[in-house]
Amino acid sequence: MPKKAKPAENGKEEGPAPCKRVKVEAAGGPSALNFDSPSGLFESLISPIKTETFFKEFWEQKPLLIQRDDPALATYYQSLFRLSDLKSLCSRGMYYGRDINVCRCVNGKKKVLNKDGKVHFLQLRKDFDQKRATIQFHQPQRFKDELWRIQEKLECYFGSLVGSNVYITPAGSQGLPPHYDDVEVLILQLEGEKRWRLYRPTVPLAREYGVEAEDSIGSPAREFTLKPGDFLYFPRGTIHQADTPPGLAHSTHLTISTYQNNSWGDFLLDTISGLVFDTAKEDLELRAGLPRQLLLQVETTAVARRRVSGFLRMLADKLEGTKELLSADMKKDFIMNRLPPYCVGDGAELSTPGGQLPRLDSTVRLQFKDHIVLTLGPDQDRSDETREKMIYIYHSLKNRRETHMMGNEETESHGLRFPLSHMDALKQIWNSTAISVKDLKLTTDEEKESLALSLWTECLIQTHLPGC
Repeated sequence: MPKKAKPAENGKEEGPAPCKRVKVEAAGGPSALNFDSPSGLFESLISPIKTETFFKEFWEQKPLLIQRDDPALATYYQSLFRLSDLKSLCSRGMYYGRDINVCRCVNGKKKVLNKDGKVHFLQLRKDFDQKRATIQFHQPQRFKDELWRIQEKLECYFGSLVGSNVYITPAGSQGLPPHYDDVEVLILQLEGEKRWRLYRPTVPLAREYGVEAEDSIGSPAREFTLKPGDFLYFPRGTIHQADTPPGLAHSTHLTISTYQNNSWGDFLLDTISGLVFDTAKEDLELRAGLPRQLLLQVETTAVARRRVSGFLRMLADKLEGTKELLSADMKKDFIMNRLPPYCVGDGAELSTPGGQLPRLDSTVRLQFKDHIVLTLGPDQDRSDETREKMIYIYHSLKNRRETHMMGNEETESHGLRFPLSHMDALKQIWNSTAISVKDLKLTTDEEKESLALSLWTECLIQTHLPGC
């Protein structure tokens, strides 16, 4: 995730507490996910567990299993992705490795059965039926609208990239050996049944993907079978394996993953460089040269360790009085690589400004707020040490859904930049339900209209004229 999510496959060293199991009876009336808001969607995904309970008791701590007897929700889950969808998808030009992996777990090891080049459906189905291979479809939200709708809302909710993979496994087979992931994992069971075994982590909240030998992980902490409509969550680092029981139809499940490289450690690495850079402008000691031959030493000297410790304490003191933490990469990386807003039709509302040109007497309102970040950074058009900070506004309205979470695909940033003098006016727009252009905290009417026009041109604000 921020570095593109890998397929998903706590506090305490002894591992998480046993997975909680929740049985849910069918509600009276049709069941569906709630798309009214990002929080509403997540609440409906984990229902009947409350979000406050989830983040207090389960998130990054232990698994949560929700087994539902809800035919309407099961039918909806089945519609998200079916084995039968592969034929039409393959006709659109899918490639082995990039879009689809074919694999099977043999004697505790992953055996990849990919061919070269383009995927042909008949060959894919042959490997599925005859070799009992699992089909792993990468990032199906690129093609399935309802998954785009779900994951776009979840990216708004978490403020982190959200990827997905579909795993289709024939009866009596297993695709992957026991392993753990570096992402938080949400599982939706779509078709058939899948037997899961979860083990206590050897690396709680792991930062890397890892495979574990089955003879070294002991007995499962939890073992259960998912059916259509069921939900499973487990934290990164949770060792797991899953197989389709023999004698049944194939199993299809969706793995939704998030929070890769999204820890406090990552945030510290991202922000500390900007803090050091700014402080060095004012602090002569930070600009002083290193002792001669320090970099040639086998071990760092005690003097160097004391100096670094002193600098860190000084930076901590400076941080206490700083309102703005400069994000070097994380904010921009998230916005550049996330999904664009979900829309039906040609998406004109994301690329063509609507309504009237903003004027001084217009009222404006921010739109797509969850798809915009505002950050500070040095003026990128200047390279000298005296370059001023600028306000950068990045947004995802023009992002390409087709490249979402694909790693090596080229992405570009979209947005605007303004001088620091515009900060108060931008905060007014950000923090107001609606505001008149003439009330913006800028010196001249020309600046006020220019700011509103720039935001309107990027489709970031809606305009309402007097009397409208």
